[in-house]
Amino acid sequence: MRQAVFMVLLLCSLTLAGCLDGPSVDSDGYGNTSESELLLPTWSVGDQWLYTFSTPQFDEDSARLVVAELDEDDGLYRLGISSEREAQRHAVINHNPFLGRITMDGLSVFEEGEAQQVFNFPWALGDTWMFTLLGQQWSATTVSIYDGVVEVQATSSDGHRLDYAFSGRAGFLDSFVWTDDDGVEQLRMQLNQVNTGYEGDVHFYRARDLLDNVYESTDNDVYDSFLDSGHPDGSEWDALVWYIDATIAGGGSGSLTMNDHTGASPLIRTWGSGATESGTIGTVPSNSGDYSLTVNLRGQSSMLHFRVAGAIVTQWTL
Repeated sequence: MRQAVFMVLLLCSLTLAGCLDGPSVDSDGYGNTSESELLLPTWSVGDQWLYTFSTPQFDEDSARLVVAELDEDDGLYRLGISSEREAQRHAVINHNPFLGRITMDGLSVFEEGEAQQVFNFPWALGDTWMFTLLGQQWSATTVSIYDGVVEVQATSSDGHRLDYAFSGRAGFLDSFVWTDDDGVEQLRMQLNQVNTGYEGDVHFYRARDLLDNVYESTDNDVYDSFLDSGHPDGSEWDALVWYIDATIAGGGSGSLTMNDHTGASPLIRTWGSGATESGTIGTVPSNSGDYSLTVNLRGQSSMLHFRVAGAIVTQWTL
């Protein structure tokens, strides 16, 4: 009997010791979530998260977001991506807001030069806050916390919606879905793997839109232009990143010519009857000054979506 009582007391003491070593918040309905998983994480250079990215413009792709640099003086992380093509896509489509500068004091991301509080540490169920992202003003609410994962829902006055989850165990996003006012998913990010000690090249294109136009069928040439004057902070662009989405009607044809102010033509495209070119991206040198466009589209349903962004290119080798 004494031995049985001793074993019961021993088991109880071990249980209490475990609770003291790793406090949880089960009593708040958060499942198996530790208190540390509700707090702001700390990142180190080389921390990496492998995501699958999906957008309407591009096929599904995977790349790693990587902590490339710590700027202690300004309190910033520099977050890059392992795929240069994904960095270019972000530059011209703005489809990944979690690249570039991230604040150390809240993992806030930057839009139009201002830090935006996408995450709300320490996490608590029912908290509400506001931020701007992806061109929308969002009202966000923490709707669930369970097993170390915090789920947030946000809506905008324009009818857009964000559904995203932050993993306290991974130290970053578990998923992120942006749905527009027509119910179309504009971005889906899904975490596949977490690791540290990244080795290799990491890329970031700090960009600003210069042109975003849709051209439709016309019997005559259409002329357009845009100004390449560099970044507002006075820095010169390293490159111009362009995006083309074209559909040519049966029996139709199309062409695009872009000229810089010296008269050079860094980009020329021609399409024949029934041709399509979907989500093509490329770069041309930045030559400050006026750029002119000549577009010709024949065929009733022919269409061209053409975008250009100026970009300051940064590459790290870890």
